[in-house]
Amino acid sequence: RATQYTCMLLSYLIENKADKKKLVMKLKQLESSMSSGRKMFRLGNMVHALVAARRTAELPEVVPRFCLTASHLSRALYFLCDAVLWLRSVGLQPDIDKPKWQNWATKCYYYSLLINLARDWYEISWRLEQAALEEKTKENCCWQKHSEELNCVKSDGLHGFLLQLFQVLKRNPPLLLDLVKNLCDLSGPLDTLGIYKTNPGVIGFCGILSSLVGILTLASPHLKLKQ
Repeated sequence: RATQYTCMLLSYLIENKADKKKLVMKLKQLESSMSSGRKMFRLGNMVHALVAARRTAELPEVVPRFCLTASHLSRALYFLCDAVLWLRSVGLQPDIDKPKWQNWATKCYYYSLLINLARDWYEISWRLEQAALEEKTKENCCWQKHSEELNCVKSDGLHGFLLQLFQVLKRNPPLLLDLVKNLCDLSGPLDTLGIYKTNPGVIGFCGILSSLVGILTLASPHLKLKQ
């Protein structure tokens, strides 16, 4: 995935240089190959998403249960559409309507990202509420030191909210990384669906950043937001 988006970004950056046309063509071919390869590797992900949806459907809290289950189901539909597109790309089902299935796949992916962002915002809101409660318990000696830290950044209005948000994300790296990844992943569907048009450079950069976050959470599982 990182290779695919790196190729996209590089080809965008050098596509206007006359002496780089051959390199641009090679980069685009490599990007296409990486995309097709990823589709093949994702064939089993639909089952994984359904299993994950079944697991998260048993969570005790309503909002995380709904968000995570809906997200996994949306991703399962996305992987299904992706598998159909893969069948067409390898010539097993050449009569498949590619634009229609691509549109469905993009919408399913887009919805799953929106739900993930809703879940992230729920987590952030909960932690902001916790921080506010901690600030109100100055008389409790166990929280005195932490309350003083919060007071250092307290102010009114938007500025105060942003400072508290910064503190919350700073103390919760998994939540910050998940938020960054979801926001970066959103650039592709927004452009494809015509909601917010960008360019391959932006999509490539966001894809690389998202991939690096994914690699980081794989290398350090404690940085992955628990579900």
